[in-house]
Amino acid sequence: MTPMVELKNITIRYHSTSGETKAVSDLSFSIEQGEFVCIVGPSGCGKSSILSMLAGLIKPSSGTFKIHSQTNIGYMLQKDYLLEWRNIFSNACLGLEIQNKLTPENIQRVEKLLELYGLREFKYHMPSQLSGGMRQRVALIRTLAIQPDVLLLDEPFSALDYQTRLYVSDEIGTIIRKEKKTAILVSHDISEAISLSDRVFVLSHRPASLKSVHKIDLSIEDRTPMKAREAPEFKDYFNKIWKELDVHVA
Repeated sequence: MTPMVELKNITIRYHSTSGETKAVSDLSFSIEQGEFVCIVGPSGCGKSSILSMLAGLIKPSSGTFKIHSQTNIGYMLQKDYLLEWRNIFSNACLGLEIQNKLTPENIQRVEKLLELYGLREFKYHMPSQLSGGMRQRVALIRTLAIQPDVLLLDEPFSALDYQTRLYVSDEIGTIIRKEKKTAILVSHDISEAISLSDRVFVLSHRPASLKSVHKIDLSIEDRTPMKAREAPEFKDYFNKIWKELDVHVA
């Protein structure tokens, strides 16, 4: 089977007046269709640079990457970036508007997503009237509305308090699996990575290279991110990944 995403010997360098900074060095990995992968590593090691490259915002200095030729990419950032002057329904339709795809069929899909994920009664509310978790749900619906094949998630829960973060990551992780999307999550939270992912990629200090890959196999039925934390194997994965990271930096 052809991978949905494939990186080969990727190096990313940034240039400024103070000199050159190598963010990523000789990085290679592949991701299968429908797989949920999390990338963890020390702060500033180049994790977000990888997502920016996959989104087409920057180019690699060397190496190649491939995304399935017909793939539509959705990018969810740390902040929800809802437009405060537009209501929830209008915000959810923004990506379709930008892509000139605001068809009756796609509008109906947005309506269905709002209903499916508990936001129908809030469709005419303004963003300021919603909790942080609900705003992130709207941001995800805005991303899903364009029907992406690959979701890039750049620490989308980091702005939330701990309790809300647990709830929202569980909710959004469940939604992504239900929608059968291929997802790449960047996170500095080891527990979050294990609970959400099929595999966890551990990166080294900057410049980032691939240190290890952990296939997450948990002995629980009807897995959800919250249930995953109760699996007996969970702490073993946590300890392995923790030891591979420099805890003083991560």
